[in-house]
Amino acid sequence: MLPSLQDDERYMRMALAEAKQAFAQGEVPVGCVIVANGQVVGRGHNLTETLADVTAHAEMQAITAAASTLGGKYLAQCTLYVTVEPCIMCAGAIGWSQIKRVVYGTVDKKRGFTFFAPKALHPKCSVSSGILEYECRELMQSFFAQKR
Repeated sequence: MLPSLQDDERYMRMALAEAKQAFAQGEVPVGCVIVANGQVVGRGHNLTETLADVTAHAEMQAITAAASTLGGKYLAQCTLYVTVEPCIMCAGAIGWSQIKRVVYGTVDKKRGFTFFAPKALHPKCSVSSGILEYECRELMQSFFAQKR
């Protein structure tokens, strides 16, 4: 059974809280939470500047945390919530971890996987988009407006 729209919005708000932490740290404000059986098992936000690591995306942080929490690299029972459409690298990691569902807030027209690598996810993975889209997009836009 898929989570309700209320559940999706609740978990996306948690991802937005992670994104706001990234924003406060001067990181691109992307946040992610991973949920299994109604429990958050992993969370993260971008740490690429903090760690001087281009792979330290929110999804990568959350996947690592979830695998540690659950004790294995396969996350087939999990749903990943992320504020911005995953990039190709993150989509590959999501695919390798066999996450069953991805929910994202706003599209990434420059780096999003749906354009560049639409088959990167596991074949059994479903995707939902547009959850709290306005809030997710506004956070990104306000971050980059400050940088210009």
